[in-house]
Amino acid sequence: MPSNHDTWHWQEPGTAWKGIGIYHVTLTIPSREPLLGELCIPNNDPKIAYIQRTELGEKLVNEIYAIGAIHKPVRILQFCLMPDHLHLILHLRQDSGVSIRAIIRGFWQGAKRLGREYTLSIDPEFNSGTTNKVDIHSAFPIFTEQPFIRPLSHRGQLSSMYRYVQMNPQRLATKKLMPRFFRVQEDIEIAGRKYRGIGNAKLLQAERLTPVHVRRTMIDEAMQGNNKRLRDYMNGCVLAARQGAVMVSPFISDKEKEVMIVLLLEEHPIIYIADKGFSDYYKPSDGLFDAVAAGRVLILSPWEYDPSKRHVTRPECVEMNKMAEEICTLSIVPEFDSGQNKTNE
Repeated sequence: MPSNHDTWHWQEPGTAWKGIGIYHVTLTIPSREPLLGELCIPNNDPKIAYIQRTELGEKLVNEIYAIGAIHKPVRILQFCLMPDHLHLILHLRQDSGVSIRAIIRGFWQGAKRLGREYTLSIDPEFNSGTTNKVDIHSAFPIFTEQPFIRPLSHRGQLSSMYRYVQMNPQRLATKKLMPRFFRVQEDIEIAGRKYRGIGNAKLLQAERLTPVHVRRTMIDEAMQGNNKRLRDYMNGCVLAARQGAVMVSPFISDKEKEVMIVLLLEEHPIIYIADKGFSDYYKPSDGLFDAVAAGRVLILSPWEYDPSKRHVTRPECVEMNKMAEEICTLSIVPEFDSGQNKTNE
């Protein structure tokens, strides 16, 4: 019988895992020890940062190549080895009867074998030359956490994931060189609510804070052919930002997201309300990362981190829009103690 950590739990129940598709796989060392490589930042320039692989890292890369050699329908599209985790994008090109579950399980077993071999190689008793050596199957495997598998099923996901994987070393380097805006700020109290935040908390001290909230009536009118009110409102949000306002919103609807894209492209400051909290190793999404590093974004969330959460609910949407309104009516600017920050590097 498999041990508890060998029991497979699917990340998205109900998904068919045997079909043709593209998958993003993440394998992590739970202890977060940098056993796979070392971050190198030539000339302190994060744009040219890279990972110098360890011997264990090189062996894990060989396991990646073995996937395609063993399973001919699988094409390795891209991978990025980081000091304590691995990102991998696979394309299952045809249904050969072998599920992505079985393919990644085999890869995981190989990774655990490498972890055991590494543990034995640094174990003093094993290297002492005694005859009573540790059995490889009883050694600690390092890769005890199941790989996370995410199917890419929507238009634009693959190109976004390519960029996310490619930019991992540069993002880590940016966080190392400019940690100030990537630390979790605890206990930001606004209108009786307590938030955690990442980014530039001084944006809350702006002279003008303006919410972005595209009303349902505007969308309904636009669907009926009259989009003037919607167009004027969205343009007005951008104009307000150009005039110095800090725009505040959870940016939930597609039209609100369009406004946020323009604000980010034009490098205007925003306060973004997130629908879930921050993990210890949280990194802002691709579109927000550079803006956070530049001090143009504050991300706030009143919720604790929940790794099982997938979708925002309607009541949460209503509540987050209310939060944006509360933030924009600040009469007393909250104080922040940077000494209470918790690093998430």
